[in-house]
Amino acid sequence: ITEPFLLAKAFSSAREICEQSSACLGKYLCDEYLRFHINASSDEDFRSSHNIAISLFRRYRNVIDRGGGDNLKEFIAAGVNAYALGCTDEGLRKELMDLKDSGVEIEGLQTYGGGTSVKFKVLSEEVHECILWLSIVFVTILCTPQPTVVRWSSTSPVSSEVLHQWKGFCALIANAYYMRGMAWLPVKTLQLEQMAVMGSVEEPSLVACRMRLVFNTLEVVSPQWPKV
Repeated sequence: ITEPFLLAKAFSSAREICEQSSACLGKYLCDEYLRFHINASSDEDFRSSHNIAISLFRRYRNVIDRGGGDNLKEFIAAGVNAYALGCTDEGLRKELMDLKDSGVEIEGLQTYGGGTSVKFKVLSEEVHECILWLSIVFVTILCTPQPTVVRWSSTSPVSSEVLHQWKGFCALIANAYYMRGMAWLPVKTLQLEQMAVMGSVEEPSLVACRMRLVFNTLEVVSPQWPKV
């Protein structure tokens, strides 16, 4: 899908698909899926791939600056929207690199109390990490039972190289989540997977962050337990 996107139309179609697929998803999953998307985004954020890239980067910086929890789930929800609207990780990387090259500053998200937001420039290393997070969200969705998120494009959301690097990692976590009801895996188990696929491993703290991103993505797109 190319710009411009009409978010209202996308949500309408998503609701329609959810209702038609209720036997597979259940009303709870459909409502949770749409609730996260509506809360985490605005019409303007998703009218073009340019706006989607900015929205994702702002939410990425919000996690880095203010911590995870709900901030991380907002990033994930924005990433799931990007997946559903047919975006690719490389397409959004290009948008962010164009912003970096232009030298423009992006305004950060306001605090919950309505405080003044800061402006920041886009840095190459931050683009790399932001898009890596997005790629992991996309690969996690690909590891879920279908259909959890309906995609408006037949184009793969990630390259074959990225899929090769992260599919096993995400699949291990998804299997633990769906089959055993787990919300955590030993970091060493995931490091062994990284070594087998990539020939190297990340620091334990980084692996734990990647794992948290996968589990939280699964909780957003496919909640297994009703919220209390």
